[in-house]
Amino acid sequence: MSTSPTRRILYCHCAYAQVVPPETKAAVLDQLSASGVSFEAAPDLCEMSARRDPALAQMAADPESIIVACYPRAVRWLFAAAGTPLPDGVQVVNMRVKNVSEIVAALELPAVAEAS
Repeated sequence: MSTSPTRRILYCHCAYAQVVPPETKAAVLDQLSASGVSFEAAPDLCEMSARRDPALAQMAADPESIIVACYPRAVRWLFAAAGTPLPDGVQVVNMRVKNVSEIVAALELPAVAEAS
């Protein structure tokens, strides 16, 4: 699956539940920021779902979206609970179990040079 320039990426910082290792969240966010690829950062999808945030509907409307968060089943449930089920084409990348290299590879981010 190729990441097109118009493909939406949503990064969940998991601020309240804190189920994703902090070092993984920080490294993925750094890689996303340094890549030059456009993405949206959400403080916490759980909280957005509880508030039925309209931004979730915008993300759910794009079947080519990639969501970087936790367990795919949980993310799909959060969107459904907010009244905006995700289409089948939406990819959920699990920061809870994947390492940073696997996440970056799944996002097909451009290589970022290491700072010396």
